[in-house]
Amino acid sequence: MIGNPITQLEQLTLNSDAKNFLRETAKWAFFLSVIGFMGIGFLVILAVFSSVIFSLIPQAKDVPFDLGIAMTILYLLFALLYFFPVYYLMQFSTKMKKALASKNDETLAEAFQMIKSHYKFLGVFTIITLSLYALLIGVSLFSASFL
Repeated sequence: MIGNPITQLEQLTLNSDAKNFLRETAKWAFFLSVIGFMGIGFLVILAVFSSVIFSLIPQAKDVPFDLGIAMTILYLLFALLYFFPVYYLMQFSTKMKKALASKNDETLAEAFQMIKSHYKFLGVFTIITLSLYALLIGVSLFSASFL
């Protein structure tokens, strides 16, 4: 008789190779998340100074808004958007290291939940980006047909 799928999953064990792979993955995830947080820091610094930077550049007279403020808002939005996948990656790394050290199944599940959230965010963001590209190409082709 085939058992309940939930029961079968509860019997899943990690051998030493799988634990080593997860431990190494957690280390690389930590490294990438630290680099990601540094990138977010640079975006915030750039946002703070973008008003000064863009005030030094002569603006076109037909621009109805302050380009420096617009760029500040844009950089802050990028930093906020970039924060979530980096945060999820850091949480995965931290929880995975803790789960492997303590052999705690709940912490292991939380680590996998964080990596799922990381990839889900990246997947949804990719779908949105590809959709915007398709829309932009469609609008460009439509506009070009009138020329």
